[in-house]
Amino acid sequence: MNFPVLYLRKGAERRLRAGHLWVYSNEVDIQRSPLTQFEAGTQAELRASNDKPLGVIFVNPHALICGRLISRDAAQGMTPNRLTQRMEMALVLRERLFDKPFYRWVFGDSDGLSGLVIDRFGDTVVVQISTAGMEQMKESIVRAVQRLAHAKAIILKNDGKMRSVEGLSSYVEQVHGPEATLLEVEENGVRFEVPLEGGQKTGWFYDHRMNRQRLQAYAPGKRVLDVFSYVGGWGIQAACAGATQVTCVDSSSAAVDSVHHNAKLNGLDNVETIEGDAFDALKALAEEKEKYDIVVLDPPAFIPRRRDQKAGEQAYARLNQLGLRLLDRDGILVSASCSMHLSQEKLVDIIRGSGRKIDRFVQLLEQGHQAPDHPIIPGIPETDYIKSCFIRSLTGFM
Repeated sequence: MNFPVLYLRKGAERRLRAGHLWVYSNEVDIQRSPLTQFEAGTQAELRASNDKPLGVIFVNPHALICGRLISRDAAQGMTPNRLTQRMEMALVLRERLFDKPFYRWVFGDSDGLSGLVIDRFGDTVVVQISTAGMEQMKESIVRAVQRLAHAKAIILKNDGKMRSVEGLSSYVEQVHGPEATLLEVEENGVRFEVPLEGGQKTGWFYDHRMNRQRLQAYAPGKRVLDVFSYVGGWGIQAACAGATQVTCVDSSSAAVDSVHHNAKLNGLDNVETIEGDAFDALKALAEEKEKYDIVVLDPPAFIPRRRDQKAGEQAYARLNQLGLRLLDRDGILVSASCSMHLSQEKLVDIIRGSGRKIDRFVQLLEQGHQAPDHPIIPGIPETDYIKSCFIRSLTGFM
């Protein structure tokens, strides 16, 4: 195919040659190839300043990430056939990893499909498109889902924040099958039902699957506090694993209702909820002198952008101090983060500092990462975003 050409400035290809897939607008040689000549979603050949071809990209002249590499072969762009092949390769991995169809099927750049996320909930498949290039492939994506998964229901949940950055409208649409209102999830042997309307992201976060599985080993006979619980992913699994009592905290009344629904779904009668701001709830529990054997902290990203780094790190520190204060003399803190800009090392250091501030002796027992249906591309740090620390906290030990 003949593609329009986008040229990079001198040296700007180094990151791409090292394995990254994104082109930033300040890396483009706008004298040779003005970004304004490209329409959003166009496929273009990418060339280095010395005219060497680097591959084919989706272009969006309106976004900071103005190019996303979709092929390192300058003659091969993204066709419906290539899209289907990559979705099939992604499916092969997930079917090898999991014996039931509950997983992240496509994880964007990590599966060579920048701007596309697909989650599978049994017979229902939820698709999230976040870039102009993938939006133009929408019909091909739906056809590929039908062909590869034989889904009874396909939902386009295209209401993510990235769409406005790409100049795309926000919408949720069911494009196939009888109307779906609930998403069914089975994770680590535990059942959940999540309302489709108003749910976060695609409706469920599979990324902490392995960390929630590890929590089950610590839970038997323990009193557990699950903070930022959403629909009870951590807490319900802890209760199913033998926790004597679980308290879930979330600011959303719909999420709190879902916790109760999911507790009932699993035959549990030892799960209670607190609706309210997490920081306020933790302070109130401390004032009431409540103590727990396990405290789980899985907040939203406190550092959504690089400029939020300082404020975000301070928020993580406050949160971990509050969590540690609520632990019994020998308790377990599970401190999680989904902030791409917070490294595992920095999270550990924040926990260290939090322990010292309130005079706790802390032991790092385990470190967890994202589940393998969220593969990391070594050349793309942005694909490595989930981390968790299992911390033993001892009072008066030293």
